[in-house]
Amino acid sequence: MFISKATPGDDAFVLWLAPRLEAAGYKVFADILDLQGGDRWRTKITNVLRNDAMRMLLCCSDRTLARPGVLEEIEIASDLTRELSQPNFIIPLRMEPFQKLFGIGGLQWVDFHGGWAQGLGELERTLARQRLPRAQKSISPDWAAYLRRAAIRVRREPEPLTSNWLRVIEMPDKLWLLVPRNSCSDGTLKKLGTPSTLPLVPFKEGFLTFAAPFDLDESFAQIGGLREEAEFDLMTLLEHGSEAHGLGSRDTRSIATNLLRQAWEKRMRALGFFERTFSSGASFHVDASKLDIGKRVPWGRQGQTRSSMLRNVAKNRIWEYGVSAIPNFFPYPHLKLKGRVLFSERGEKDQVVAIEDDRTQFRLRRSVCSVWRNKAWHGRLMAFLELLAGESPFVDLPVGRGLAVTLDAAPIEFTSPVSARQMNRLGEDAEETDETTVTRYYEDDEL
Repeated sequence: MFISKATPGDDAFVLWLAPRLEAAGYKVFADILDLQGGDRWRTKITNVLRNDAMRMLLCCSDRTLARPGVLEEIEIASDLTRELSQPNFIIPLRMEPFQKLFGIGGLQWVDFHGGWAQGLGELERTLARQRLPRAQKSISPDWAAYLRRAAIRVRREPEPLTSNWLRVIEMPDKLWLLVPRNSCSDGTLKKLGTPSTLPLVPFKEGFLTFAAPFDLDESFAQIGGLREEAEFDLMTLLEHGSEAHGLGSRDTRSIATNLLRQAWEKRMRALGFFERTFSSGASFHVDASKLDIGKRVPWGRQGQTRSSMLRNVAKNRIWEYGVSAIPNFFPYPHLKLKGRVLFSERGEKDQVVAIEDDRTQFRLRRSVCSVWRNKAWHGRLMAFLELLAGESPFVDLPVGRGLAVTLDAAPIEFTSPVSARQMNRLGEDAEETDETTVTRYYEDDEL
């Protein structure tokens, strides 16, 4: 099996795929192991492809298919397809959505974009249907040896680490089931509840909420307000549910999680963060109303202050950092923050116009953000929280009149019993050296 790939872009995938193919009985050729110093690599690759290969497995992405070496291999393999009258000689492996290319445009690909394990199963079924000969199963030890060369050594020393969890320090201990004082349709009830600044979850004929009935009088004045149908102790309800009201503990956790998510999102909107909807939920970004392009936000403890950027220009686009929040009650109540990056075009009068095409957003994140190291991502998260909390050590999410879910503005820290040697050390400002990210530099090859 000759694997045609980009170096080093597809190396991690090949190191994963090759030993699994060998475990299935196929011998694998890949330049990452089979080319040695001093080899006439064009000659060797051509000879292997022409004389030894049963199939060429072609890693397919726009970046890989733009490489001159890969294009040469496709030309040779296309000639062999005709010479051998073997239409299945080239098997494209779809690593991500790609533009059709002359020579492989009509070939059915094996999909690895949805998951490598899923793709491997499909590839093995494809090879089995083509009845290709297999040898005795034997995995070359060179694959593992190659991985060990680049491995990060673990030291038996404790290492302080910072998570992306914000602990819930305080939250209301009561949950209310509120129903309309006067009868109304479900549509009217939903319409009145949608613009509420307080979190509500529809349940039966009313809502479950942290807010007391009088907190919502203004929102539901049209139907005479809401009244209390039931009052629950939150922790008891989370643990045992309420059989009398048809609430299991799992249902209650889902509802409480929904209320926390709403509380976060309503607070972020109220504070003026720019909202963007992703498939997995809403994210909130720092836009021009919060911060100028290229301006650093200082963060850190006294005497250890650092700074990070949350908006800048790369690839002739503006990028803006933001976060999504995922509430959870296990093992204790917290919000898990997920870093997001949104790319925009420059509109008229330097206005920011968010790019709506998801594929373009994905490609820009892959090309720009791939050079950001862990320290840079950590710095951006800390700078975002600094902008969010200001001088306060807490973040309050209103859920009722005088009631709030209170978060610790500093992520939870913990200590690992072992530490790893850092491969990419950055300066104290934790910004990468890529010119397209830290300056107003524009590349000629636009995506």
